[in-house]
Amino acid sequence: MYALNHEIKSRLTVFNRGFFGILVLLRALFLPDACVAQFDTAHQRPALTEALIPTFLGNAQRNYYGQGAPDSLKLIWRLKLGSGVTNISTRLGDRIWSGCGWTGQPLLVREDSSLFLLQGAFDHTLKKIRADSGRVIWSYAFDDVIKGTASLWHNPKPTSVNDALVILQGSRRGYGKNLGSKIVPSFRAISYRSGEERWRHNVRRTPSISRDVDGSPLIERDTVYAAMENGLFLRFRPDETAWDSSGHFTAPRILGAHRLYTRKDVISHRGNIVTESSPARLGGRIYITSGSGHVYGYNVAADSIDWDFFIGSDMDGSPVVTADSCLLVAVEKQFIKGSGGVYKLNPALPPDSAVVWYAPSGDHVFATWLGGVIGSTGVNQLTRPKGYPLLAAFMGIDGRLVVVHQTDIDSAAARTSGAVGDGKPRYYRPKVVFSQKIGASISTPIFVGNKLIAAGYGGLYLFQYDAAGAFTLVDTFKGRSFEATPIVWEGRIYVGSRDGYLYCLGHPPLKKKETQ
Repeated sequence: MYALNHEIKSRLTVFNRGFFGILVLLRALFLPDACVAQFDTAHQRPALTEALIPTFLGNAQRNYYGQGAPDSLKLIWRLKLGSGVTNISTRLGDRIWSGCGWTGQPLLVREDSSLFLLQGAFDHTLKKIRADSGRVIWSYAFDDVIKGTASLWHNPKPTSVNDALVILQGSRRGYGKNLGSKIVPSFRAISYRSGEERWRHNVRRTPSISRDVDGSPLIERDTVYAAMENGLFLRFRPDETAWDSSGHFTAPRILGAHRLYTRKDVISHRGNIVTESSPARLGGRIYITSGSGHVYGYNVAADSIDWDFFIGSDMDGSPVVTADSCLLVAVEKQFIKGSGGVYKLNPALPPDSAVVWYAPSGDHVFATWLGGVIGSTGVNQLTRPKGYPLLAAFMGIDGRLVVVHQTDIDSAAARTSGAVGDGKPRYYRPKVVFSQKIGASISTPIFVGNKLIAAGYGGLYLFQYDAAGAFTLVDTFKGRSFEATPIVWEGRIYVGSRDGYLYCLGHPPLKKKETQ
């Protein structure tokens, strides 16, 4: 199965007494590593559960988005996600948000032959949804709107079917709470099977202006690595819990915490040291883009941060691993003199010589942004057809979708000073393959096969490209505002909108007469 190539490497078995327990054990010995055997009490047999898209941008390298892109954007179904109230700040007060927003990417799980989505929403709930019909199986209520994407943890030692597969999900800090609140449990573990809470984590107060959790944790076997908006990078065991010091809930045991900011950053960013991105694994390090302006490399073996590329801007997009083991880092236009854009960094080199190229994005004021790239960069190496070029795509606040070569430098283009903005021609630019104005976006464009799907405030766009790098617009789905990042599976696209709905688009199911 394709998901085996994306580091979903867990083998879980849930035991039942007698004959059925032995049956589950025997079956587990021969199951693919990506699968979970959960005992189905209704049918008295083990149910095969496979995480197809288990985290934001699909895997630990943040570069997989699904398979089988459609040729059209026909509406198959839509589900009303609802609305919820959240507090923006003391000065701006409350707002009502509808649907889902950034990053808002659904997860995808297969149980035997049925597909299920996991979607966080602005109505404060995490929902398990049938992918074929949009029917909600269960909802779990948080204390505030959910912006980020969850991650799935395969428990190697489950005590019951309800903790064999566990969802780790963050939210905003909690409606009615403030930065000074004693308890802000905005990061939680929920049973995939039942939708019941397993534990919660109190995101503690730091110099940061936020105690939300937007980023998706990186999970490796029995260890979780998670970046919080309070500016802390945590390492913990999700199966080792104890009562929180408040005595109100159980919490995971924290093994280590590292600050993703310096004292100087706190002053220069006026407390905006918020880390909203999801960590990515490359070699022996885990990389995190921080709101304090750093790209940090955490050495897993040494349990220390030993690589630090300083940009100075806020960075919301997650680091993405390229085909040649480099990182693509999106840069917002904030706190810097230069333009935002995308860096390609080679973290095998020292930080002062790590830049491979820089692709600037135009300055443009939209909402509260000044320009640059808020979402992450999409890449095509895992699903591109044979012989197709290695490409990367990003969307800017300036409204332009840009596709570049991952490895080819534009030798004719003038060098750029990058985000530094001092006019000195330091960095090469990548070769631009395609560029089109589609409207401002904070979503991540995704490549699946020979298709590119781009979502933004102006709607959803479906492009097709060939081996020469020529792009053609195939279909559009306009009239809706999208901040979330879509996923693709077997001819269908799933994406949430700010209009209050989750959409399923693509190839409608064939009618009985058409299948004969």
